[in-house]
Amino acid sequence: MIIGSHVSFGKDQLLGAAKIAVSYGANTFMFYTGAPQNTIRVEIKSDITSKAHNYMKENNIDINNVICHAPYIINLANKEKIESWNFSISFLKNEIRRITEMGVGYIVVHPGNALKLDRMMALENIADAINYIIDVETKPMLLLETMAGKGSECGINIYELKEILSKINLKDKVGICLDTCHLNDSGVDIAKFDDYLVEFAKEIGLNKIKCVHVNDSKNVIGSHKDRHANIGLGTIGFDNLINVIYNPKLKDVPKILETPYIGEYPPYKLEIDMIKNKKFNPNLEEDVQNFYKNEPNF
Repeated sequence: MIIGSHVSFGKDQLLGAAKIAVSYGANTFMFYTGAPQNTIRVEIKSDITSKAHNYMKENNIDINNVICHAPYIINLANKEKIESWNFSISFLKNEIRRITEMGVGYIVVHPGNALKLDRMMALENIADAINYIIDVETKPMLLLETMAGKGSECGINIYELKEILSKINLKDKVGICLDTCHLNDSGVDIAKFDDYLVEFAKEIGLNKIKCVHVNDSKNVIGSHKDRHANIGLGTIGFDNLINVIYNPKLKDVPKILETPYIGEYPPYKLEIDMIKNKKFNPNLEEDVQNFYKNEPNF
C-alpha cells in the first residue's frame, strides 16, 4: 500500500516534507511548493533536494510516488480575461519547472471554474491551456482532479474529464486524480466504488488514475459542497474508504490524505495507523489531541 498525506514544504523544502511524512508512518506524501492561496515562491535549492532524495531512499519513500499539488488560484477554464488565463498557464508551467528540478513526477491541478462561460467552452479552454503548458520535453505528468461541483467547477464527472482528455494533444502526459470527498459530493456513491471504476475504465481507462485523495465528507452525497471530514467521521464512512484504499485495481496508485486538522493538530499519523490496521478508531479526535499534548516535540 502506498499511503501518505499532505505535508508542509517550508524552508527545508523536499527534505522537510519527507521527514514529516516519515514521522506519520507514511511511504509517500503530497506538497505544495508554496502557499496554495498565493503566488509567492522561493527557488528550489539543489543541495536540499539531493539530501531529500538520499533521505527518502533510506526511509522507503519512492520519489516516483510523490505528488505535488498546484495552487488553487489557477483557473484554466475561463479566459474572458485573457491576461488571467495566460497568467494561470505561465504559473502552472513554472510550477512544473520547479518540481522537475526536484525529480517529482506528478502535479495535481483543479481543472478550473467556468464562471459565466458555457461549460463546453470552459472544458475546451482547459484542454487548450494544457496544450500550451505541456510539450514533448515535459517530464512530470499533469493530473486533473475530480471535483465536487461547487459553483461552476469543471471536471465534476467522468464525461467532463473525458471531454477534456479528448482534446489534449500529448495524452500520455495527462492523468486523473480521484478525490473521494469530491466524488461523494458530486453524486458518486462510494459504497458502489467498483461500479464507478467499471464506468471509468470504459470511458477513460484505469491506467489514467495516478493518485487518489482519500477524504471523508461532511456532506450528503450530491451536495456539491466540498467539505472534507476525517477518516470514518463523515458521511462516506470508514469501511467504504478502506474499500477504496485497498481496491486491487488501484493497488499501485498513491493514496493521499487531505483530511482536516483536529483542533491545531494534524491527524495523519493516527489516521494512517487506522488504515494500516483496517480498524476504525471512534475516539480519533480525542486521541489525536492527547497524542500531541503528550508528545510536544513530535
